[in-house]
Amino acid sequence: MTEMTFTKHLPQPVHLLPGLALAGGIAAVAIVAGSFPQLSGLGLGALTLAIVFGILIGNTVYPYITRPCHDGVAFAKQKLLRVGIVLYGFRLTFQQIAYVGVSGIVIDVLVLGSTFCLACWLGRRVLKLDRETVWLIGAGSSICGAAAILATEPVIKADPAKVTVAVATVVLFGTLAIFLYPLLYPLTAALFPAVTPESYGIYIGSTLHEVAQVVATGHTLGAQTENAAVIAKMLRVMMLAPFLVILSWQIKRLRPAAARGTQKSAVSFPWFALLFIVVALFNSFHLLPKDIVSAINQLDNVLLAMAMAALGVTTRFDHLKRAGLRPLLLGGMLFIWLIVGGGAINLLAGHLMA
Repeated sequence: MTEMTFTKHLPQPVHLLPGLALAGGIAAVAIVAGSFPQLSGLGLGALTLAIVFGILIGNTVYPYITRPCHDGVAFAKQKLLRVGIVLYGFRLTFQQIAYVGVSGIVIDVLVLGSTFCLACWLGRRVLKLDRETVWLIGAGSSICGAAAILATEPVIKADPAKVTVAVATVVLFGTLAIFLYPLLYPLTAALFPAVTPESYGIYIGSTLHEVAQVVATGHTLGAQTENAAVIAKMLRVMMLAPFLVILSWQIKRLRPAAARGTQKSAVSFPWFALLFIVVALFNSFHLLPKDIVSAINQLDNVLLAMAMAALGVTTRFDHLKRAGLRPLLLGGMLFIWLIVGGGAINLLAGHLMA
């Protein structure tokens, strides 16, 4: 009996339940594990843990339960992901832009643009990687880690193995940064007396990969640094939507002219990215009580963790082996750029716009 025949015998949408239950169970374990201080202190949040646990299940148990779970897992990886990205807007307000000021906005834009362009040049010209892997690693490094990678995947329609490899670079180098950035602060302050706890926080928020990693790093250096780091990071997260729109247009431009008429559905416009901005704008008016917003954010954590879990269970170790070391090299090069080049951008913008 084929997979399609199997699912046809189950009434809609009952056939989604086994896969959703699997993704939900993995997500629940990841959310609980992510609350442990030993893991959260390392910047390992629920999203990262969900994909790790998902990969473990995907390479052990999942091959035996693929038929009943396939549709639900695919639904979590695609539909729930888009809903999760839209609801992510409830974490942001446009008032945060005013707090970091024009210099913070300029810094985030320059760091994002330079990092992604460097990823494209190094990945394609130097390391000879495929375009999808380069875009995913570039998005994760330049914007907001795993969430940006997940949001970019439906726009470029990348293979799940490439998504997992990109997430691996974010986890590896972002975790390393949690220990490195606090060590760099005394040296940076000694070499550049103008650096304050707040400006170093903006540096952290504008260059570190994951939100959880930014929180963990800023917390180590004090409340002033942590607050500035988180606000700068959330502003950077807000740039995800315009980034996806621009990337979608770029994909259409790169598509051969002969294929544009026959493959109109190959690239879909990221409407969920625009909805993300709309939700953030709505949230800026504080029309909903804090308890409801908090509940929405908790639901969003679950949806995004389920999407990551679904991504993990569909990723095989043999796919990762075929990827080789070049993706990690790209992630490492971008990590060095974020530290050095991102620091230079912060210092220059801070000096010119003081």
